[in-house]
Amino acid sequence: MDYDVLILGGGIIGCAVAYELSKYSLNIALIEKDYDIADDVALINSAVVYDGSECDDTLMAKLEMIGNEMFDELSERLKVPFKRQGSLIVAEDEVSEEKVNEIYKRGIELGVKNIRILDKNQVYELEPNLNLKVLKAVYSPNTGVVCPYDLALAYGEIAFDNGVNFRLEEEVLDIQKITKGFRVITNKNKFTCKMVINTTPGQNYSIDSTEKSYKDKRNLSFFLLEKDCRFNYNNTIFTIKDSAENVRIIPTVPGNIILALNTEEPVGYENTLKEFNSFLGQIDENKINAFYQWPYYKDTIIIDESLIDKGYIKVIGKHYGQVTMTPSIGKMVCETIISNINCKLKKDFIDKRREVYNFRELSNEDRNQLIKVNKKYGNIICVCQNITEGEIIDAIRRPLGARTVEGIKRRTGATFGNCKGAHCFNKIVSILGRETNKRPTEIVNDLRNSNILKSRIKEFQK
Repeated sequence: MDYDVLILGGGIIGCAVAYELSKYSLNIALIEKDYDIADDVALINSAVVYDGSECDDTLMAKLEMIGNEMFDELSERLKVPFKRQGSLIVAEDEVSEEKVNEIYKRGIELGVKNIRILDKNQVYELEPNLNLKVLKAVYSPNTGVVCPYDLALAYGEIAFDNGVNFRLEEEVLDIQKITKGFRVITNKNKFTCKMVINTTPGQNYSIDSTEKSYKDKRNLSFFLLEKDCRFNYNNTIFTIKDSAENVRIIPTVPGNIILALNTEEPVGYENTLKEFNSFLGQIDENKINAFYQWPYYKDTIIIDESLIDKGYIKVIGKHYGQVTMTPSIGKMVCETIISNINCKLKKDFIDKRREVYNFRELSNEDRNQLIKVNKKYGNIICVCQNITEGEIIDAIRRPLGARTVEGIKRRTGATFGNCKGAHCFNKIVSILGRETNKRPTEIVNDLRNSNILKSRIKEFQK
């Protein structure tokens, strides 16, 4: 056998499973078709950690609640940005008031701690800047916000340091059952393994008996506002309406504000701005850092163990609370695997992420000491965000290092300032080319065929 366990998909769940399994004496590989892991995480790199009370699916709600309880210890151990902050689910009319009552009742039955119903006066006491009509709201102190890309990267880096083989830019074409184990066929290789964990929702192979399609899909259109915008909120705020549109206001870990509009069909920049202006007051467009659109799924996530006797597990489904559920799903899949394969806990497991220097958060004294060790930390590349050449080089050289421009942006925060990369973009491309020994025309933004430069402007012939 080439491997004991093959994990298909380098999304946040695949990386979590790799991390949990790397604690055991197993030969593991993870196969990902893209250049980088965690491409299933939105570029904005901020997600709500739910407590389960808002979810109307009992299984999903329990996975959210279990995952939520794991985040404090997990984020501290993995050095992942995470902040506990309360949430308000606000009713603006009588129909949504009934839904708020249902959410509260469901939370109590689920066992979610400390949630309560607030009247409009109590809501305004918590959020004096809230410019909404409020009848009542469900308040939960259990929710939070996390940087999901950092979480996925931390899972992956620690798994890598503990021996997991990450095979990037390799696409799985088929999975076949053989006498003992499986044959996994990719566009580059053929592998044999004892067990397969398929975390690629929507992908179906010879071994899969049923196809999965995603029908419960909506759209999120959202603004990322600058930190000095006039909006100031302490809690994550959700509105629930009888109409197809719902609004959410999310204070992020770094201190920005996200304004998100949840709709059945995608809406453009102008319509999104018009909607927020109608109930928040006029938004200063100069304070809008970025506008994004991202799919919003509400399918049930199922850990399909129907073929576990043969050694095959499939994680099916996409859900908006996937980041919240990831720690609990990773644990559950790992427990199933180790109960079906002979292995032992490693005595030398490294449960620590390699040090990352965030220059803009260091004191001047620490900055000077760092520059003495490596002068490249004294060369500012992204002026808006104070990102140094040393940080960009580290993002490329560290385990599972960046190979794309977007990989550097996600890891360091470069280009997310006021100039949107006008000052630093070319410098980033140059550093990436130098460190990976590639020509500028070979550097890609993110996916295959997304080359930054298609060709040189002019070729000179002697």
